[in-house]
Amino acid sequence: MASPHPDFAGRVYESGPSVRVSETKIREFAAATGNTHAFTTREEAAREAGYSAIVAPPTFLVTLAQAEEARYINDPEAGIDFSRVVHSEESFELERAIVAGDELIPTLTVEAVKQVGPHAMVTTRVDFMDHAKAHVASVRSSLVVRGEEG
Repeated sequence: MASPHPDFAGRVYESGPSVRVSETKIREFAAATGNTHAFTTREEAAREAGYSAIVAPPTFLVTLAQAEEARYINDPEAGIDFSRVVHSEESFELERAIVAGDELIPTLTVEAVKQVGPHAMVTTRVDFMDHAKAHVASVRSSLVVRGEEG
């Protein structure tokens, strides 16, 4: 069985197309995760706090990051069998709040590919920039690609 190709560590994929953060998607994510914060659910509360629109929960970015990570996971040269992937960890770094109407440009980096016994540990990072090329946020994901036990 193929395992993730170690030479992919350090690979930076070409930036993906910009993604518009929609109010509908923020509301759907908030409802699905039980987030009832006023800045996320009520535009008037967000505007009173100085935001231009409702605010996405920081974890909302996982929905955008996973679309970028799929480019790596589905890359035939990467050697990953998606049926053997187990999500391990996620972390978020935000420079500012993400609000409805933001246009974000994602860039995927495969930070590490490490063999641990029959399994592989893969760490990816998706950086989000705005159209002025300012860093807005990063999402780091750790995945386990299960190998075959001997």
